[in-house]
Amino acid sequence: MSGKQRARGSLHYRKPPLTIDELVGLLADRGLHIPDADRAARYLRHIGYYRLSPYTIPFQQGRPDHLFREGVTFDDVVDLYAFDRALRLLVLDALERVEVAVRAALTDHMSTAYNDPHWYMTPAHFKDSAKHTTLLGTVREKCAKQLRGSPEVAEDALVHRSALEHYLTTYNSPDLPPSWLMVETITIGQLDTVIRNLSRKADRTAIAARLGLTAPVLDSWLRTYVRVRNICAHHGRLWNVGLGVYPTIPTSPTVSWLRAPEPLPHRSRKRLYPVLVSLQSVLDSVSPHSSWARRLHDLVAARPQMNLSGMGFPDRWAEDPFWSEHLA
Repeated sequence: MSGKQRARGSLHYRKPPLTIDELVGLLADRGLHIPDADRAARYLRHIGYYRLSPYTIPFQQGRPDHLFREGVTFDDVVDLYAFDRALRLLVLDALERVEVAVRAALTDHMSTAYNDPHWYMTPAHFKDSAKHTTLLGTVREKCAKQLRGSPEVAEDALVHRSALEHYLTTYNSPDLPPSWLMVETITIGQLDTVIRNLSRKADRTAIAARLGLTAPVLDSWLRTYVRVRNICAHHGRLWNVGLGVYPTIPTSPTVSWLRAPEPLPHRSRKRLYPVLVSLQSVLDSVSPHSSWARRLHDLVAARPQMNLSGMGFPDRWAEDPFWSEHLA
């Protein structure tokens, strides 16, 4: 990934703000069929025109006038928005399981391999000392923030203090919490950085193996998951977004992957589809009885070809044994 900053545009933004009613009128003027203007206004008021507008683009004839194809209705746009929301929630469900498994793999391996619950405080485990210092600063600030807050009180048998509160108010040293608490104080992006920064290849390999992956595959996929999770967490458009970073295609037979003769057409490789495959691959290891593949199939099976193409789904995708064994 290049660190060179791209040039800014040259134009001055002059578009005036419009009221909700004016925005409804703008869509109607462009040819969108809106049977109930009040209902459309309610959607725009609570979703936001500029959040909904990207979902209008597949229904337009093209730039520069943004005119809609004949027969397109406001409900067509809302249906696509609702589908994307359901897709984000489904992807978040898989990402949660994968992310939790990565955190557990990191702390379990490093703590036991070095017989040290505070292994992450040792500089020798890391390649880049500056990144290691940043990690320690992040955890230290999390601890300080916890202590600046109101005390957590266990009022009855069902209400317990957090593990971090317990550690900080019980122990004085080490000043930072053990590894299994540390991994809960950092974001998925910081988790990715920690694993990449481990100095020994054998450790990265061992962590990846706990997830059914190789170290290079984990590096690639985890970076992709950081991007996808940020999109989902901020309620962004997912189904046809350009991610900019995509999961590498595994070559090791030890990694669960598509098994059809031509499993992933080139046109699909920079779409969401390989991300979905990668998530199921990790779930094959960390949650083998998950119904996630079935729920994905149920969500996309009834969608129009436009949706499948936007995500990069190949024809007859569900017939690949990688998927069909979960759908039987």
